[in-house]
Amino acid sequence: MTVTSTRYLQAASETEVISDRDTAKPPPRLWYAAEPPFKGYQAAPSGGFQQSSIDTAIVIDNGASLVRAGWSFDKRPRLSFPANVARYRDRKLNRTVSYVGYDGYADATTRGQIRTAFEPGSSVVTNWDVMEGILDSIFVKIGVDGTDGCVNRPILMTEPLANLGYPRKTMTEIIFECYSAPSLAFGIDSLFSFKYNKGTTGLVVSSSHTSTHLIPVLRSKAVMSSVTRLNWGGSQGVEYLLKLLRLKYPNWSPSQRFAEYQAEEMIREHCYVSNNYDMEVSKYLDWSGLEERDHIVQYPFTEHTVIEKTAEELARIAERKKEGGRRLQEQAAKMRLEKLVRKEQELDYFKELQGRLTNQTKKEIRRLLDEDEIRDEVQLDKTIKELEKSVRKARNKDVGGPENPEEEAATFPLLDVPDEQLDEAGLKQKRHQRLMKSNVDARARAKIEKEKEKARKAQEEMLENERRENDLEGWLDERRAARSAMLQKLKDRERQKADLGNRKSLASQQRMKTLAALASDQPGRKRRRGGDDDSFGANDDDWTVYRTVATGEQSDDEEEEDLGAGLKGIEAQLLKYDPSFTEQNTREAQTDWTKSMMHAFLRGPRPFNPESQQELHQIHLNVERIRIPEVVFQPAIAGLDQAGIVEITADIINQSLSKPEDRDSVLRDIFLTGGNTMFSGFDDRLREELRSVLPSESVVKVRKASDPLLDAWRGAAQWAGEPGFKQSAVTKDEYFEKGSEFLKVSISVAVAACLQALGSTLTIRQEHNLGNVSFLQQA
Repeated sequence: MTVTSTRYLQAASETEVISDRDTAKPPPRLWYAAEPPFKGYQAAPSGGFQQSSIDTAIVIDNGASLVRAGWSFDKRPRLSFPANVARYRDRKLNRTVSYVGYDGYADATTRGQIRTAFEPGSSVVTNWDVMEGILDSIFVKIGVDGTDGCVNRPILMTEPLANLGYPRKTMTEIIFECYSAPSLAFGIDSLFSFKYNKGTTGLVVSSSHTSTHLIPVLRSKAVMSSVTRLNWGGSQGVEYLLKLLRLKYPNWSPSQRFAEYQAEEMIREHCYVSNNYDMEVSKYLDWSGLEERDHIVQYPFTEHTVIEKTAEELARIAERKKEGGRRLQEQAAKMRLEKLVRKEQELDYFKELQGRLTNQTKKEIRRLLDEDEIRDEVQLDKTIKELEKSVRKARNKDVGGPENPEEEAATFPLLDVPDEQLDEAGLKQKRHQRLMKSNVDARARAKIEKEKEKARKAQEEMLENERRENDLEGWLDERRAARSAMLQKLKDRERQKADLGNRKSLASQQRMKTLAALASDQPGRKRRRGGDDDSFGANDDDWTVYRTVATGEQSDDEEEEDLGAGLKGIEAQLLKYDPSFTEQNTREAQTDWTKSMMHAFLRGPRPFNPESQQELHQIHLNVERIRIPEVVFQPAIAGLDQAGIVEITADIINQSLSKPEDRDSVLRDIFLTGGNTMFSGFDDRLREELRSVLPSESVVKVRKASDPLLDAWRGAAQWAGEPGFKQSAVTKDEYFEKGSEFLKVSISVAVAACLQALGSTLTIRQEHNLGNVSFLQQA
């Protein structure tokens, strides 16, 4: 392809993009913000206790996000609810009321009292009052009917990997002391999920609500020494999204607070894993395709609705307005005619009065003028002239003549008469003529100045044209410098306007000092250096002085308009004479929303109307859709000083597994479980990334759990029916004999032989307490 054809295609694509921006778009698709997850009244499942036997276990998947519980013979858990309790004092009932799980979202009162059983950001139980309320709710709702509050069934409970000894000890005490369960066993949720999905050898990638664990498993035994944890899960993703939204929309309405359950819904509905994050994020805000990538989340709002009228109603309203206008015109014409008649009558009367004053004595003239409340003959003459002018103007308006006929040249005869020859009335008239003459002279001078200014501008324009013709490059440099100066002034003015809203800014403090100087009794007095004890403005009440300070009406706006007009003039000259200056370089084009990446980031590919309540309550998710899931692969983008799961996996494969056959077996089954692995494209991205860091001959197979959320409970329920459950469960008698720290694990013969060969004298209980882990191992 030639260079010409390449430029042609590039220009064609740019034209297509610009036309796409200008064309009208259909209304965007809206996703609505999630409502509080209150599910209303839910009937408790019945019949489970009657179907169970003394050996049927109660299976509890004690997750930090959702607690799931049911009987071991169930296909799916009977209960699934958040691990939280809302407890408050009801004044009407005069008792403490507790709401467990989704019931805590019933109203604003209960939502404000929600407390979780787990430490925030971890899967360690710290609030045991809440945990006890959750267990009470579980046993009551699944229909446990034990005598004296006893739970007469074995209990199998999941716990996080590397659970601390104190939470397990406390949980054991509660199960045996409070509920008198016959036996209790613990197991790791992710390994239960792996076992349920027929896994024997592989790498379990468990990304759950609070963390991500990578567990290598060889022949149904977890290699606990190689387990690695990444401190990132669903809860951290929610917190990260909330931080990004608060940074993106700092002026979001306080009444519409970003809630965690809404952020969780946004992540589930809109986020996905990018196959090539760096390349996609660099082009995510490009105009082409932004309409599909930008998802709009609509929050509740109240819009002032305007009832639209039909065409018939609008026609009737227009006809009524027209008829009302005609009546008003007729009434106004009638009033003008009546006013004209009155003025003519007054004019005739005053002219007749002026005629009667002829050949009268001064005393008689004074009496006649006093009867009409006229000061002297000068005022009478002035009144007659004003009436004549008003009558003439009114008549010309009625007959269609000029409204402002040419006035006669003003004369001032009394200015040449000495004051000694004038009486008191003449002196007053002389002062009035002197004032009128000053006004006439001022208008004449202004007219002359205007003509001089016009001539000066014409002269400057002529000189500028000559300079442009003689030295075009120098003239263009001057125009460019003038444009840069005006742009800088506009930026400074905008920054100053923004700073005036901040009381701690330099512009605001300077203005306050000016106000303090104006309000001072001695504004001219200068304080000595170091003796400035002015505390005006320290109290918020002092700022009310702004309301009493009169400023020039729209002076800043007028100056900004002058700068804008001057800038447009300079840019028009550059467009005409500078070939390198195009429409794309003008300030109007640069401030166009269709060319602003910030606008695309905040408001998407459509114009923003700040007056619309609907648009003010919209959240635009674009780069956040791929940024939140990407943290598992690149923790550094969220400020996490850890390696991603690809680097961790490569380290486990290359460093922890010494045998090549073990490495190959593990790579053939990389198992994904947990809610944080359910993003679209997660397995494909992990597979491609691993192929890039492993040897080319390696065979990598990645699969997801059949149900990443429920398979942990199903695997635990399945294992509860096997002999290994009874061997691993701690009975009530063993608890009272050996204490709450006692733990049993079914262990294979091979591991026992290995321990014996090493000469280890540690018991199984000591081994697990020392390693601070509990896990499920099947032979």
